[in-house]
Amino acid sequence: METFYSKYGGEETISKVVDYFYNLVLADDTVNHFFANTDMEKQRKHQKKFISYALGGPNQYSGQSMAKVHEGMNLQPVHFDAIVSHLRAALTHFGVKESDIEDALTKVESLREDILYK
Repeated sequence: METFYSKYGGEETISKVVDYFYNLVLADDTVNHFFANTDMEKQRKHQKKFISYALGGPNQYSGQSMAKVHEGMNLQPVHFDAIVSHLRAALTHFGVKESDIEDALTKVESLREDILYK
């Protein structure tokens, strides 16, 4: 079965999606304060590896667990939902089919409990 990753152009497309995604995130006052002291180049690299893996690409993600990464942030559902919304918009912007977006967001949704209220 062809993975989402290979179907949409692999690393190059993931890179574009992540860059576009962070442009949306950083413009959103609901969530941009979480990135105020973040090295965004490093953040983008981590996110590209994580999203590549989540979408069926090679597992290059060697970062900490989702719970550990978000520890002390006390993320609330409104924050998680904003991030999911921006990811949907970025995937849509790059022509990803709705059924594939739903699959991707289902994977992201499975991380909700590891991320919220930490």
